[in-house]
Amino acid sequence: MDNSAEPDPSTWRADLELRLLELVDRYVVFGVRQQDIFDAITTKVKRLREELEHDPDAADYVPARDVVDEPSNDWPAAETDRADR
Repeated sequence: MDNSAEPDPSTWRADLELRLLELVDRYVVFGVRQQDIFDAITTKVKRLREELEHDPDAADYVPARDVVDEPSNDWPAAETDRADR
């Protein structure tokens, strides 16, 4: 999908429908059942609505995939001096 072109405000519904059809088609080609795709989309939309009710400022949202999960250094070996190695 090309995100570079902004949809015309008067035709955004048609643009949304086209993008949804492209999305569903992409996963059907990979062998996913249409019903499973529709269920996943419906579940995600429901979750997004609930999240927006709790936190209407979506700009604060950071997807889990963007969070860097680094190991902590509170284990005993991390406290040793580098000269000991």
